[in-house]
Amino acid sequence: MPARSARSRAVPRDAVHHPLFARCYARFSVRAETRMGMGRVRERLLAGLSGRVIEIGAGNGLNFSHYPGTVSEVVAVEPERVLRQLAVEAALRAQVPVDVAPGAAEALPVKSEAFDAAVVSLVLCSVRDVPRALSEVRRVLRPGGEGRVFEHGAGGGRVMAFTQRALDRTLWPPLSGGCHLSREPVASLREAGFTLGPYRRMTMPENGPALPSSYCVLGTAWRPPGDGA
Repeated sequence: MPARSARSRAVPRDAVHHPLFARCYARFSVRAETRMGMGRVRERLLAGLSGRVIEIGAGNGLNFSHYPGTVSEVVAVEPERVLRQLAVEAALRAQVPVDVAPGAAEALPVKSEAFDAAVVSLVLCSVRDVPRALSEVRRVLRPGGEGRVFEHGAGGGRVMAFTQRALDRTLWPPLSGGCHLSREPVASLREAGFTLGPYRRMTMPENGPALPSSYCVLGTAWRPPGDGA
């Protein structure tokens, strides 16, 4: 079980509560596994991982079935109660040990330097404080630990950028569980002190129309080996 050493950060057990969005997201995400090719993306995201892994914002647990057998344990943190229950059910079907825990990205309920790898998948768009969340990811990774990242964010030309920013200021966050369209995940990782590895920009679906939420990045980042922070 994950140690609760970060509880002093005083984030409530259900720091996120979007039950209607959670149910809609769960249905949409399951369809997207095949119709949008998300299953293939998850395979690429998680390939080659080993040791202890923490997954930030696990949602309904669709990553769990894609973890390779070289992973000894996954601690999956999910703040939204409806999604967390679905993640618990997915964990029971997983081929690797998965422990689903409540908690927010800005205050991970685990010890420092406890994990060999961290998975950040479609979560930075919706956290309240991106720098604090990435600081927490850096804290819980061992020096030299690897981050695997699949996020959506800003992309396209001027018209699309304007559309993303306009939606972020108006309808999109309240309708989409706090999601934002115009954040810059690669820049955020760099500013948080991670060493960036190979990454690729892509649209989802890869062969479909470009929507405000289509612009994604898939790649790796490391906590620097000599990092004592």
